[in-house]
Amino acid sequence: MAAIASIDASGQGAFTSTASTLTADDTITFTPTRKQLLVLSNPTGGALTATLDGAAGTTVNAPGIGPVSVAGGLAIAVPAGDSKSVILGTVSAYCQGVVHLTGGAGIKAQLFDL
Repeated sequence: MAAIASIDASGQGAFTSTASTLTADDTITFTPTRKQLLVLSNPTGGALTATLDGAAGTTVNAPGIGPVSVAGGLAIAVPAGDSKSVILGTVSAYCQGVVHLTGGAGIKAQLFDL
C-alpha cells in the first residue's frame, strides 16, 4: 500500500505533475478545505476500475432519497487508453476517514490541490 501524494497546483505557470502507478490498495489524503482533483489514467490494454473508499464511510442522508450507503465506495471505471477525473469535494461522502483507492492496479493517478 502506497500513499499517493497530492500535487500543489495553486501556483502560476507550469509545474511538475508526476503520476503514481496504483497497486491493489493505495491511500490518498482528502483535504475538505481544498479543492482537489483526482485524475486516473489507464495506459493498459484493458478496462480497469478503481474504487474510492473512505474507511469511515457508512451511510449519508441524501435529500429527497433518504439514507444511502457509501460503505462500498465509489467505483470509477477507466477504459483502456482513457482517463477519468473527479473533484473530491463532490463525492466527499466517499472520502471519510482513511481514503483508499483499491482494485485499480496499473492505473496512473494524480491528486491535484487546486
